[in-house]
Amino acid sequence: MNEKTGKYRWTICALVFFATTINYLDRQVISLLKPYLEEAFQWTEKDYSHIVMAFQFAYAIGLIGFGRFIDKIGTKLGYALSLTVWSFAAIAHALARNTFGFGVARAVLGLSEAGNFPAAIKTVAEWFPKKERALATGIFNSGSNVGAIIAPLIVPWIAVTWGWQQAFIITGAIGFLWLILWFIYYEVPAKQKRLSQSEFAYIHSDNDPSTKESDKPVSWLKLLGFKQTWAFVIGKFMTDPIWWFLLFWLPSFLKTEYGMTGTQVALPIALVYVMTTFGSIGGGWLSGYLIRLGWPVFRARKTSMLGFALCVVPVIAAQALGAINPWLAIIVIGIAASAHQAWSANIFTTVSDMFPKRAVGSVVGIGGMAGAIGGLLISWFTGLILDYYKLLGHIQTGYYILFIIAGTAYLTAWIIMHLLTPKMNPVELPS
Repeated sequence: MNEKTGKYRWTICALVFFATTINYLDRQVISLLKPYLEEAFQWTEKDYSHIVMAFQFAYAIGLIGFGRFIDKIGTKLGYALSLTVWSFAAIAHALARNTFGFGVARAVLGLSEAGNFPAAIKTVAEWFPKKERALATGIFNSGSNVGAIIAPLIVPWIAVTWGWQQAFIITGAIGFLWLILWFIYYEVPAKQKRLSQSEFAYIHSDNDPSTKESDKPVSWLKLLGFKQTWAFVIGKFMTDPIWWFLLFWLPSFLKTEYGMTGTQVALPIALVYVMTTFGSIGGGWLSGYLIRLGWPVFRARKTSMLGFALCVVPVIAAQALGAINPWLAIIVIGIAASAHQAWSANIFTTVSDMFPKRAVGSVVGIGGMAGAIGGLLISWFTGLILDYYKLLGHIQTGYYILFIIAGTAYLTAWIIMHLLTPKMNPVELPS
């Protein structure tokens, strides 16, 4: 970072970080309250998977819509609208009196939470030069880990003390505090009076001169005609499901394999997501460091992502290691989750590497929708396979199959992405 340019862009990064923290705090509450909700609504594993799928289906629809919407109205209003709706939706879970009502609240949460990442990636593209974007993305993306750390530390305690409904109400209300800070501190660089001229020049120091901020958003159909779009879409479709699986089924796995329930899962889950925080920031830093050493942008991103893909492979052995000591399984899962976040910091940044700013929100939305569809499919498959093997008395076999899928997904995705875009050439869009 160039100290002479000023640091206001990092204030913006902090705002996006806290929004992402709230985003993941609100979405993870359900996995920690699963035992309470199963009792209250008489759910099976398949029923729970359907609730998760309702979120993911709506999230997929929301991503494609919000990506285009945010490109059209801008990050300030788009982000604020998204967070306002998802905060109300999170609180609405507490008002549900049956599975249908709970599912509706969950779907609205998914639809509105979809605005976070298109808005966040577009904000980074607006506020950071390319050499800092992966680090900024890694920092704000680590908010997902912090949210996932905070949740197991406070949600079970709230549920035990005041009931599961209060867990949804309290966590959902936090978003309204962020909205106040967002409207006080955020504005696009060209309109931000707190931004120095030197920092403004630094932010735009490596922009494509052919890109004009006045240019209109690009249609989805046109974007789908580029291999660069498909590289991002396939990468998200194949790897996002692994994160969804860990996010929604890790507490259940710990209960099934090691008998951990309630507040007992707090420390293992917190450890996993503490590890992912280092992965998210470190993953963003690594590719930026390689760029500063003189590596071409595409080589820095791809080399970093290959290393992260290899770090996920050992999760295949999670249960075998857990048979020796449960903490070995938790650590290897933590390494895989950490590698995912490092991968995520870089795959998101490839969009702003390859596309002009006016298309970033739309491309992120398209890829995010693909990732959510992948998450929906793995949720359906997880519920199906775990119920099947539970009937056979071998639910551990179901988890073993799921960990094999997790361990091989990233390498497969990296190979396909490399074949589609060997040098990640920038896309030239007509004005």
